[in-house]
Amino acid sequence: MALPFDGAISRYLREGAPVEVRKAIETAGKDDILTASYPYREEMKAKDYGAHMDALQIELAKMQAGLKASGKRLIVVFEGRDAAGKGGTLKAVTENLNPRQAYVVALSKPTERESQQWYFQRYVDWFPARGEVALYDRSWYNRAMIEHVFGFCKPEERAKFFKQLPEFEQMIVDEGIVFLKLWLEVGRAEQLRRFLDREGDLLKQWKLSQIDVDGLARWDDYCAAIDETMAKTHFSHAPWTVILSDDKKRARLAAIQTILGAVDYAGKDTAAIGKIDNAICGGPKLRKG
Repeated sequence: MALPFDGAISRYLREGAPVEVRKAIETAGKDDILTASYPYREEMKAKDYGAHMDALQIELAKMQAGLKASGKRLIVVFEGRDAAGKGGTLKAVTENLNPRQAYVVALSKPTERESQQWYFQRYVDWFPARGEVALYDRSWYNRAMIEHVFGFCKPEERAKFFKQLPEFEQMIVDEGIVFLKLWLEVGRAEQLRRFLDREGDLLKQWKLSQIDVDGLARWDDYCAAIDETMAKTHFSHAPWTVILSDDKKRARLAAIQTILGAVDYAGKDTAAIGKIDNAICGGPKLRKG
């Protein structure tokens, strides 16, 4: 089977990955957690996950009905490194929601016309109407991180972004929109393990991009960009929720619990939602262990 990008992911494991990353991947069992600082050593049991997720799906349906009845609007920004689990988490959130009122916004590279507009404009075009939920699979934060790391924006454009961002997000909140920013954090070895899985699976190869390949050697550059972004954009009116996602099951539960906790709706069952695991879900400081 031909591997995408001429097997660049496997080649990076052999030739470019730090020794400790390569060793962690090669010696780990299927359900082992690779990041040493992660608070659990094995993934959550499927039975426990399934039972809790079933309860959360009912709460999500109730939440959507409540938003429709009240006319409230919800925006959730999903950010994180490549392979951090954004896609799977979004799928878990939307699985039983009415797509007429809940939709995922995953914008591609700006068109020539969009590149000449106000930077935030094409994202605003997808903001929810009354009773709707907009879930952003990456967002305007591309400018702060990906565009910066790869040189796709000028330093002055990024500086302008940071200058305008506080008021932009304040306007979202002032408009009465429930606004959440979720950051899924994955360890370096786990990210590479997930890339290797995608590389060797015909059904997942479409998820890989040249950015993924080129970004492998820029881990430290990403770290610096993420640290700076978190420091500058963790606002009191629009804080970040960081979710450690080496265990996808725990991360999905925490993400949904966070969303449900931010919205008031009739018949809310706090016992079914459960207590958020603070060991894997919290503020930006959680990224540092």
